[in-house]
Amino acid sequence: MENNTIINAESLFSSDVETEWIKAAKSGDQTAFYQLYQLHHKRVYALCWRMLADKDSAEDVCQEVFVQVWQKISSFKGDSKFATWLHSVTTNIVLSHLRKHKNWLQRVFSIEQEQVPEQSHEMADLPELDKHIMRLPERARLVFVLFAVEGYRHEEIAGMLNMAVGSSKAQYHRAKNLLKEWVEL
Repeated sequence: MENNTIINAESLFSSDVETEWIKAAKSGDQTAFYQLYQLHHKRVYALCWRMLADKDSAEDVCQEVFVQVWQKISSFKGDSKFATWLHSVTTNIVLSHLRKHKNWLQRVFSIEQEQVPEQSHEMADLPELDKHIMRLPERARLVFVLFAVEGYRHEEIAGMLNMAVGSSKAQYHRAKNLLKEWVEL
């Protein structure tokens, strides 16, 4: 009888195996790097999706993350978990992508788009809270995801987003209030 069970890569992996994959990938082993990709790509994509609120951009940035990781894996020293390092790389690439793709008027005047995006077909399968998170204005969404979902402190977020700590806290408060209002509807 054929077994059609899908095996979750994370359930089969141990940190020793991951360490071997990292070592091999540093030596140019593409198969080992692919194993790392298989293990981590869903979480990287989820972070990109939550921060960017756009499926196509999230896919592009997720791909860019793994291209950069392949190019820079030798800089991973092992002082932290690989997942932590990868998370940091992902966050930095997402923020860089956002900076590059803002139109000049928004950059000059720091105008934040306040329009709530239409619910797209790609959002139909998301949990309700994620749908609401995607509707948040960009800066409020970024702060909310970085603070509430990813666990960064406001001081770290302020540095990443080039804003005052008080602004980070205000954007988080704004996001919470909007989410609360939308959930209660």
